[in-house]
Amino acid sequence: MAAEDKVTLSVSDAVSLAKQRVASTPTLVVTGEVTGFRGPNARSGHCYFQVKDDQSAMDVIVWKGTYQHAGIDLRDGMELELSGRFDVYQRTGRLSFVARSVSVAGEGLLRQRVAELARRLEREGLMDPARKRPIPRFCTRVAVVTSLSGSVIDDVKRTLSRRNPLVEIDEVGCKVQGEGAPATIIRALAVAAAARPEAILLVRGGGSFEDLMTFNDEALARAVAACPVPVVTGIGHEPDTSICDMVADRRASTPTAAAESVAPAIDEVVETINARQDRLGKAVATMVARESQRVEELGARAGRSERARLGREEVYVGSLASRRVFREPMSMVTDRLDQLRMSEQRLHDAIPTSLQRRRRALDQDATRLIDVGPRLLRPYESDLARLASSLDALSPLKVLGRGYAIARDAEGHVISDAGQVERGDGIEVLLGRGSVKAQVTEKREGR
Repeated sequence: MAAEDKVTLSVSDAVSLAKQRVASTPTLVVTGEVTGFRGPNARSGHCYFQVKDDQSAMDVIVWKGTYQHAGIDLRDGMELELSGRFDVYQRTGRLSFVARSVSVAGEGLLRQRVAELARRLEREGLMDPARKRPIPRFCTRVAVVTSLSGSVIDDVKRTLSRRNPLVEIDEVGCKVQGEGAPATIIRALAVAAAARPEAILLVRGGGSFEDLMTFNDEALARAVAACPVPVVTGIGHEPDTSICDMVADRRASTPTAAAESVAPAIDEVVETINARQDRLGKAVATMVARESQRVEELGARAGRSERARLGREEVYVGSLASRRVFREPMSMVTDRLDQLRMSEQRLHDAIPTSLQRRRRALDQDATRLIDVGPRLLRPYESDLARLASSLDALSPLKVLGRGYAIARDAEGHVISDAGQVERGDGIEVLLGRGSVKAQVTEKREGR
């Protein structure tokens, strides 16, 4: 091309042209390792980093919404799978890959699944510090759940023996890696818990992330959380943290640290006992001094109270002693005798007077009765005379006095009809004065 045919562009035009050409590229899916991660930005919430492979690297932008939707805590070293397009920043002309979706690839996918499980168990409360049980400071018996063929069990036993040879150890073997390992660990935890130690050490040595995936198993994590005996984990090395570490009652960085946490050094125990002995002695001395002072105060108060009580009792006894009944015990009897004699004299004096008074009252009542009696009886005497005259007029004796008689049979029945007797019957005849007995020799019936 000739020099006069060349087109001169400004920087802005050149960048715009490049931006248009880049924008025409299709959506790409790219995998690579995160490096130089910065974000999320404190003000915007966007993330900026690079992804690289063995030969190349490219700038990546993840907007705030995309990052929040992904639900991944991005960091250096993660293997990501990014879907998006290239874009050119107008102001600097810098080419960047703008990711529209972010997911974890390879080992990163495993880490993502572990993180999702951790969040789910955390929402259920299995990682709540309030749920975790305290580990005894001085364990006298512990169970160790680990592989019995590795060096970990020897390290734990050596640590416990060195720090405190009094601690008893129960060894429960299991697989700590590979297929079926979580199930064997769950069974080992049950066996260890059945022996009722004070704590269970779930330990294994270091390894890759895949090697430690056994301890990210959900069933195993729930078994650790539900174990009836407090569980202390020491899995891998210092940076390694598994789901079992999160749900355990205590997490140690290594198996050796786990053993040290349940078995304080014997010299520390002795020092602690001595210190507590000193504190106990001082506390007892203080308590004895305080109680002695209190006893003295109570004794003084009791003495004052007793003296006051004795003074009151002395006054009371003195008042009793001044009474005549105690000075002259027989005065009660003599006083009662005097009272009885006086009562007897009054009674003797009162009886004649009372009898005279009653006699005068009776004489007055008799005089009034003699005066009133005839007046009261006079109406009744008239009635009685009248009734007596009527009775006398109706009396059978009056009839008999006029010459009539009454005949009665042997049984005393009045004979009013001749048919009531027969010849030869005995009868009694009542006269006006006296009666006669007779025998029927003849009878006439009819008038």
